[in-house]
Amino acid sequence: MSPLYRLSSVLLVASLAGCSSLPSVNPMNWFGSAGTEKPAALTEFKPRVSVKTGWQAKVGAAQGYAFAPAFTDKRIFATGHDGQLHQFNAATGASSGQSSVGSKLSAGVAAGDDIEVVGTLKGQLLAFDGSGKALWKIQLSSEVLGVPQVVSGIVIARTADGHIYALDAKDGSQKWMYERSLPALSLRSQAGLLVTRGGVFAGFAGGKLVALALDNGTLGWEANVAVPKGASEIERIADITSTPVADGSQVCATAYQGRVACFDLRSGNLLWSRDISSTAGLAIDDNNVYVTDTRDAVIALEKTSGRSVWKQDTLRARHLTAPARVGNYLAVGDLQGYVHLLALDDGSFAGRAATDGSPIISTPQAHNGGLLVQTANGGVYALTLQP
Repeated sequence: MSPLYRLSSVLLVASLAGCSSLPSVNPMNWFGSAGTEKPAALTEFKPRVSVKTGWQAKVGAAQGYAFAPAFTDKRIFATGHDGQLHQFNAATGASSGQSSVGSKLSAGVAAGDDIEVVGTLKGQLLAFDGSGKALWKIQLSSEVLGVPQVVSGIVIARTADGHIYALDAKDGSQKWMYERSLPALSLRSQAGLLVTRGGVFAGFAGGKLVALALDNGTLGWEANVAVPKGASEIERIADITSTPVADGSQVCATAYQGRVACFDLRSGNLLWSRDISSTAGLAIDDNNVYVTDTRDAVIALEKTSGRSVWKQDTLRARHLTAPARVGNYLAVGDLQGYVHLLALDDGSFAGRAATDGSPIISTPQAHNGGLLVQTANGGVYALTLQP
């Protein structure tokens, strides 16, 4: 029985019992090294790039939630489950401020328009100014999941009960709300929202991808990334548990027990699909779509057709994050705190760096030619890449 199958059973019991205390995490990271399969040994290779720690800092532990740093030109913002909001100098990592949110957190940090936004287990969304001073607090319908977005004076956040909220960044007043009913059994995840070209793109349980207008929340289109099938409720789980990705003309998403599918960004018409199951997520660039599948293989697919380009499958059972494009490489994090860099042309190993040994749950982020990584133990690392 796979870790994800066991997790589904746990979630079914929790749903029937009305429990609300289970952490919302990437399900493939839930069991960490306690899974039944031993993580693959790391193979030796000749590095093409040197990956070093430019600076590191410590914030609160994640406690199972997928926290990720946010950044502006000069500052890095990070937090953990304990609700301590930290600011760092982006170049040096020196602390430039710390404040207490006053609540246990489940999502964050978002930064933009001179505010920082975090979400709580009790469904509160809180905003702070650049100095850490509280600006506003809004009660939403349930636990805040995924990192909120701050775009064009609007804060976008989603909750565990299938709601998406758009709030005025100045005072938190509601601009619109989108609601979608969820199936009786679904995977709790911290799938984020993609905001681009005046639209909000979100994946849901049941394999649906929707496009909403940023200004008023109107549904532009919805499409099937996966169609639930099977005899049991668990077999019929086909959820989108990761953030969609897009380029100028197409948007792509992936689902557990489903497929990778790309759609025309404006119309929602299907462009291509491949039967690949994923809970971790995707990346996209000018040439390819990259996906981490449920067997911890990283797969490159040609962006225009979905044709297979390469597959890196030697990191099995290392519970990889979604991939992230950084320079000429693709980065993934694993359950032992390693960051692996893969060559874009063939997926071979190009570089590797260790952090604090705890799982990397959130996707590494490209920043200033390097990477920002946050670990489950609360380590924040600015990694540099040198030939």
